[in-house]
Amino acid sequence: MPVSDNTARNSLDPSGWVDRHGDSLFRYALSRLRNPELAEEVVQETFLAALRARDQFSGRGSEGAWLLGILKRKIIDLVRRRSRPDAAVGQEDGFDPTDACFDAKGNWRFDPRLARGAPDAALLREEFWAVLRRCLDGLSQRQADVFTLRELEDMASDAICKELGISASNLWVLLHRARLSLARCLKSHLED
Repeated sequence: MPVSDNTARNSLDPSGWVDRHGDSLFRYALSRLRNPELAEEVVQETFLAALRARDQFSGRGSEGAWLLGILKRKIIDLVRRRSRPDAAVGQEDGFDPTDACFDAKGNWRFDPRLARGAPDAALLREEFWAVLRRCLDGLSQRQADVFTLRELEDMASDAICKELGISASNLWVLLHRARLSLARCLKSHLED
């Protein structure tokens, strides 16, 4: 039996949102933004927005999924607000390791997570994500934002261009540079 809109709205319990969903929303935001203060800020904005829009909750999905959807939008809004124009810069030294790291479609030629052999898979994933976060911190803010939206949030390129007010060619340059830097950083950290 379908849930009526009034029943769905009445089933929301905002007083328990922080206890039930705060930690998971914070972890998600932190994994995307790599800054505890910003992650905390977008989670708070998420709860406020959800309070204001609770009459829009249809009940078709879970309360947690609804809050996560709001959080994702808040993260994108934050990235767009803090984005600043970066000049598209040419290749500095003529060396282009793209052929070594990526195929013609821009996909990784190797899986950097497997660079150390085959230790316990969970430990390897945990180590990889920690190294990736450190490597993302080494990128310019614009490169990190574009990479996060495209690769971690799986946002379409045209949507990223629209959200950040950049051209498709600028997006490509930013992604290209981010991928090269990340490939170098991951390779050096995972081969130690």
